Amino acid sequence: MGFLLRLILIVIVLAVAGGAIFLATWDMPAPTSRVEKVIPADRFK
Repeated sequence: MGFLLRLILIVIVLAVAGGAIFLATWDMPAPTSRVEKVIPADRFK
C-alpha cells in the first residue's frame, strides 16, 4: 500500500510541476479586438 501511495503522490507532483512549467512558458497571444465604450460627460463633473 505504501508503494501505491508514493506512486500516486509522485504522479500528482509531476502533473502540478508540468502544468506550472507549461503556464510559465506558454506564449499566450494578446487579444486583438478593439474595445470602445462611450462614457457620458456628466460623470466627469
